[in-house]
Amino acid sequence: MLARLRRVPFAAQVLLGLVLGIALGFVAREIGPVADGTPNWLTSTLQTVGSTFVTLLKVLVPPLVVTAVVVSIANLKQVSNAARLAGQTLLWFAITALIAVAIGIGLGLLTEPGRNSSVDAAAQDVPETTGSWWDFLTGLVPSNILGLQGSAGADGSIGLSFNVLQLIVLSVAIGVAVLKVGEPAEPFLALTRSALAIVQKVLWWVILLAPLGTVGLIGNAVATYGWESLGSLGVFAGAVYAGLALVLFVVYPVLLRLHGLSPLRYFAGAWPAIQLAFVSRSSIGTLPVTERVTEQNLGVPRSYASFAVPLGATTKMDGCAAIYPALAAIFVAQFFGVDLGITDYLLIALVSVVGSAATAGVTGAVVMLTLTLSTLGLPLAGVGLLLAVDPILDMGRTAVNVAGQALVPTIVAKREGILDVERYASTSTIDPLARAEETAGVDTDLRQPQHA
Repeated sequence: MLARLRRVPFAAQVLLGLVLGIALGFVAREIGPVADGTPNWLTSTLQTVGSTFVTLLKVLVPPLVVTAVVVSIANLKQVSNAARLAGQTLLWFAITALIAVAIGIGLGLLTEPGRNSSVDAAAQDVPETTGSWWDFLTGLVPSNILGLQGSAGADGSIGLSFNVLQLIVLSVAIGVAVLKVGEPAEPFLALTRSALAIVQKVLWWVILLAPLGTVGLIGNAVATYGWESLGSLGVFAGAVYAGLALVLFVVYPVLLRLHGLSPLRYFAGAWPAIQLAFVSRSSIGTLPVTERVTEQNLGVPRSYASFAVPLGATTKMDGCAAIYPALAAIFVAQFFGVDLGITDYLLIALVSVVGSAATAGVTGAVVMLTLTLSTLGLPLAGVGLLLAVDPILDMGRTAVNVAGQALVPTIVAKREGILDVERYASTSTIDPLARAEETAGVDTDLRQPQHA
């Protein structure tokens, strides 16, 4: 049975899970909550299945990030342009974010979502978690070697989470130290490489559950939120998805064409990660698939992709940190009758380009939105007006985030002459669900010349 299932393409399996999840979600919504208002058994089951899948992915991300970044930096020891690669990556992160935020501002001015909304003003609510530049700067300094953070729950329990940006800072420091120490660090490097191989194997066992996780995640979203909430915020939601579509299907293809790359081949290679991001609503949870398709379908060298993709998963968010906060800030300003000037729009662009890293380690786009609103001096209570449709919007935002996280390493690799163009152009893409041993060891050396 399992062998037969593996013959079905990964995209088809996730698509089947998507359809089944929507159907079960509508069934659960029709059943309705039980007498005391708690979710019915089907909604609870869907929620448990979906959250368990994302938790399994997230729990394995810290060891993946640490080992992958350390090994990738160590692999750059014989590459003369390592610093240039890092600089080019950050530059293209900023360029694409600037384009995305410009689209968001343009759509906000065109559609005027704050003036074309019937949302109830009583929905104003200041969120519990907000973003600030100070939190971002202090968040760069790890409080412990594991990058762990604790938070108290309403019931008195203590929950632990990891800060991915801190993990990357630690990993980069360790990787550079390995390069400086040289030969005495070889045993540690060998151990880290072995740990990376083991973590990747476990991750692909979890990825095998992606179709089942899709059923739970989409089913729970439909059962819990439905589509009724879109009514009062239809113009805003439509503008957000229009902006996401413009970036994903217009801006990205144009950038690829300008670099001599086929947009169709890009989407064929990156689509499994984009699709999983849409249903999981987690760039971090999608990280293993994003990294795999970037390396093996798009032809980006593993030594570079294993650094650029995890970095992008925390700081490259064209959906959550560019289009959405720009449109949402304009919505809040229009709703409260605040006129924005050219300086305010420039501030929105600046926050979107520079401040997306402030959301690292925090789930959702709410932190980025509050950072934008506080910078502009707009009321944070306006965040509550948009929370009703946030889960529906978050699916599209995350898909665009992940698409950008695969796009930038591809463009940079092409510009630097290290992209395996033959692999990129190949019509036979590698199924991310394939067994790890079928594609183990496939790599592209950063030092090899670009294929003609």
